[in-house]
Amino acid sequence: MDYRCYPCLAKAFTKLIEEHNISEDKSENLTREFFAHISSAPHGLIAPEVARMSQYKIKEILEVNDPYKEIKEKSNQYLLDKYDIFKNRIESSENKYDTAIRLAIAGNIIDYAANPEFDLDGTIDKVLKDTFAINDSLLLKEEISKAKNILYLADNAGEIVMDKLFIEHLNHPNITYVVRHAPVINDVTLDDVKQTGIDSFAKVITNGYDAPSTVLPKVSDEFKEAYNNADVIISKGQGNFEGLMNVDDNRIFFLMMVKCDVIGNRLNVNKGSFVVCRNK
Repeated sequence: MDYRCYPCLAKAFTKLIEEHNISEDKSENLTREFFAHISSAPHGLIAPEVARMSQYKIKEILEVNDPYKEIKEKSNQYLLDKYDIFKNRIESSENKYDTAIRLAIAGNIIDYAANPEFDLDGTIDKVLKDTFAINDSLLLKEEISKAKNILYLADNAGEIVMDKLFIEHLNHPNITYVVRHAPVINDVTLDDVKQTGIDSFAKVITNGYDAPSTVLPKVSDEFKEAYNNADVIISKGQGNFEGLMNVDDNRIFFLMMVKCDVIGNRLNVNKGSFVVCRNK
């Protein structure tokens, strides 16, 4: 894991400590305990696995199984309340596919780890106007048109609503939507599927693991089968990118907003850029 990833873990932890109204003295001790824990991570772990370690520690410290449960529910509901507005925006646009994929990427701003103080409405306006730093969206559209099976790797709560819009627009008969096996940060789980109803437009499975990513050596047999049978793999967000960026598989298309310099350097784009990037 890049040394620059540690501030993101610290920011997420600090935000949670503040929201749970823990006293200053206790917060200081818990912070020491938290940093000692993540500093003990074995050498060679990728960032999502260290994030997984950090989340286990946070759950232990706060004595809750899903510290982001309420935040996730609010994020989902906020965007569900705007669903018809966004759907009408897609339907009334000259290029429906382009608008739908841009809204899907805009939803990626909802991230309580790398970017807890995001501006969703501002990001939506920006992504609908901006030129993408990497834009393989037409290539993705072509591959989707030929695909028998599509695997769609989910990222964050709230963002799932924008995924639902995109998947509804694609109207493909065989899309499998993949969520995390258990709560981790504000990543999508089966609870978010129930709240948003995305299972009306796609088959839903978990990946069998609870890192905020797709870590192929750790996934379930069910996921492996879906992965192996996919003709196109749509990977949302930085977390999934970090788990798959070294995988040699050109079926994968990464859709995300670049939220840090580590990933920006990897893709040779600026922080804050929007990308639709085929895995090379």
